[in-house]
Amino acid sequence: MNRKLRADAEQIARGAIAAVSPEAAVRKALTGRIFSGRLYLVCVGKAAWKMAQVAVSCLVQPIEQGIVVTKYHHVEYPLPGIACYEAGHPVPDDNTFKATQAVLDMTAHLTSEDTVLFLLSGGGSALFEKPLIFGAELQNITAQLLASGADIVQMNTVRKRLSAVKGGRFAQWCSPAHVESIVLSDILGDPLDMIASGPAFPDSSTCADALAVAERYHLKLSEQAWALLHHETPKALPNVTTQVIGSVRQLCEAAASFAKDLGYEPILLTDHLDCEAREAGAFLADILRTHAQGGKKLAYIAGGETVVHLVGNGLGGRNQELALSAATGMQGLSNVCVISVGSDGTDGPTDAAGGYADGDTAAELAANGLTVAGVLSNNDAYHALKSVDGLIITGPTGTNVNDVAVALIE
Repeated sequence: MNRKLRADAEQIARGAIAAVSPEAAVRKALTGRIFSGRLYLVCVGKAAWKMAQVAVSCLVQPIEQGIVVTKYHHVEYPLPGIACYEAGHPVPDDNTFKATQAVLDMTAHLTSEDTVLFLLSGGGSALFEKPLIFGAELQNITAQLLASGADIVQMNTVRKRLSAVKGGRFAQWCSPAHVESIVLSDILGDPLDMIASGPAFPDSSTCADALAVAERYHLKLSEQAWALLHHETPKALPNVTTQVIGSVRQLCEAAASFAKDLGYEPILLTDHLDCEAREAGAFLADILRTHAQGGKKLAYIAGGETVVHLVGNGLGGRNQELALSAATGMQGLSNVCVISVGSDGTDGPTDAAGGYADGDTAAELAANGLTVAGVLSNNDAYHALKSVDGLIITGPTGTNVNDVAVALIE
């Protein structure tokens, strides 16, 4: 392993994530704001606790009641006057349903004079849910979608119609109160109706779209679930105001800035990366091989959200697969590497934020009796990268604005 490259890659990735922490953005959005009537705080998503912490510290107006719903191990300490719930992700669980019901109970009897301050971040599709079907079936459908290779927009198009809070239905529930929605985007292009399945934004998708996704990926649904896919979601929500305060574009720009500080020439390839993780990794390796002998220090940056089509029973995540997939194409090159991380600090159902690979990774795996192709065929990037010190561990970061991959030429 090239330790100098590894250090540079981690410094760029970790610095970029720190730069898009929601504290400053939330503080800017809320400082000096006064909302009408009683103020209720609802924070949902992987960054919910951090967003709530800032809101509590900077709001001058008293909060009548508040609830945080976030992923397990993301609540750092209790917040005064705020009930904090931790729940399942990426598949909703009983704690998801209990926490969501608590939010619905809190907002059940609002008036037109009241305000719901809704701080939303990625992960909300799993963390904020009141299913219109049995919870076990919803969990099964979510697992089917995760394994199918469907992208996040396709997944949310289906999930909205199986939920009492997604697709604008939460804002509809809060009516006639005003909903002030502040969003940390984790979806390419910031489609507000898709981030966390759009609990407080009019839904642009249609029943026909949902049915097409279900048919394309051969989802196994009950008659009740099929029937719900024919029920349309709200297309107008006059009681909502929405503001986006962070996105993957800012993550990529931050990575470019840190790369430049380390002497690399940053090249932003895209902030709309949307393909199979292994395809993205192979493509970055091809770019590196083309330019490796050019005599320049280069940093190619790609942000977005890739997908993994599960065919094996191993452990991993899309960022780990992306990094590992680059290993074959980089083999034998001593001056290149690829790092790919999720800004929330968790990649798939693992404790890793992502993975790192360089020109030595394939040989190091071979010494352990492993091949890149064999590992990928079992979707077991986590254990393979762990065996060659290729995991990137950050712990929960308090933010969630997609992923960033950086390919370096020293």
